[in-house]
Amino acid sequence: MPESTKQDAIALLKQDHRTVEELFAQFEKASGGGRKQKLAEQICLELSVHATIEEEIFYPACEGKVEQELLKEAYVEHDGAKMLIAEIQAGDGRSDDFFDAKVKVLQEQIEHHVEEEEKRMEGVFSQARKAGLDMDGLGEQLAQRKAELTETYKATGVPKPELTTMNETL
Repeated sequence: MPESTKQDAIALLKQDHRTVEELFAQFEKASGGGRKQKLAEQICLELSVHATIEEEIFYPACEGKVEQELLKEAYVEHDGAKMLIAEIQAGDGRSDDFFDAKVKVLQEQIEHHVEEEEKRMEGVFSQARKAGLDMDGLGEQLAQRKAELTETYKATGVPKPELTTMNETL
């Protein structure tokens, strides 16, 4: 990985947050069912990759260094989002009367989750940075796994979500 493209873990995760916020904004402005469907698929892809890299790499690195209750809430919030993602992916923007509502509720859940992670003093990211985690090393791992997952999901579709806190797969 070239030196210029390195970024620490928190910068990478925050960039994911901004990307998804922009996609949600585009979804809100979109008018055609086909355009909304395409945007919803991109949102689902981005969020699925993001949740996976957080759960596989970032959150485990935070264990014992970040308030345990915050991490538990993050996993539960991810599972709630995964359930909506599965609903959105199973639907069709042209024929599902609740399609727009599902995307809107997903947006609201994600906005809350992002706020919890990015809170200035007590958020997950702030606590992780204060704990002295190797953000560059984590960033490299996250970027590599993100690239792998994005390529796989684009080729095969986003898989049915595995729920961390509910002991079942949708």
